[in-house]
Amino acid sequence: MDANLPNMLTLSRVLATPVVCLLLLAGTATGSWLAFAVYFYACVTDFFDGYLARVRSQQSSFGRFLDPVADKLLVASILLILVGIDRLNGVDILAAVVILCREILVSGLREHLAQLQVGVPVTRLAKWKTTIQMIALGLLVAGDVGPSVFGVTMAEIGAYGLWLAAALTLITGYDYLRAGMRHMGDDTGAEPRPAAAIKRADPARDLG
Repeated sequence: MDANLPNMLTLSRVLATPVVCLLLLAGTATGSWLAFAVYFYACVTDFFDGYLARVRSQQSSFGRFLDPVADKLLVASILLILVGIDRLNGVDILAAVVILCREILVSGLREHLAQLQVGVPVTRLAKWKTTIQMIALGLLVAGDVGPSVFGVTMAEIGAYGLWLAAALTLITGYDYLRAGMRHMGDDTGAEPRPAAAIKRADPARDLG
């Protein structure tokens, strides 16, 4: 492992994930606020690890592997905990299922395309999806302990935001699948293309 600052930030995001979950499981107002603070820290590292890797030219294979893993661990773990403590319930669970299924699909697609040394660039819509999803999860983590807006609680606003993220998730997931399908033709007898002729992804970015 390259022990540089970007990788340390990414690793700290992985370690922050169980902390957020344990604080939420405490079921107290203080626990929710502390969970929100740790989650906010994790979101900040999600921006700065990639940014610092680029400006410092500290991009590494370990960082390219760990960054998307850290993001998916954080999102999946929090969604499962929110359902477990009944902060996400009823039909709102479907939004969480859509997001989780898309994360699994994109992970599988990313792994397959990596073997072909093919990169799929991040779209602007995927960036919006990620931003809305992060905000929605933050509001759900804070839950009812946060201030209400015109009588609507943070948890309710977060649930609406999660549905919006889920809708964008379907669109971006389809876009990535369609792009990936171009490279999933019949492989039998096909020779691998030379690496120089293959489009590579930005090493500091994921599919979004």
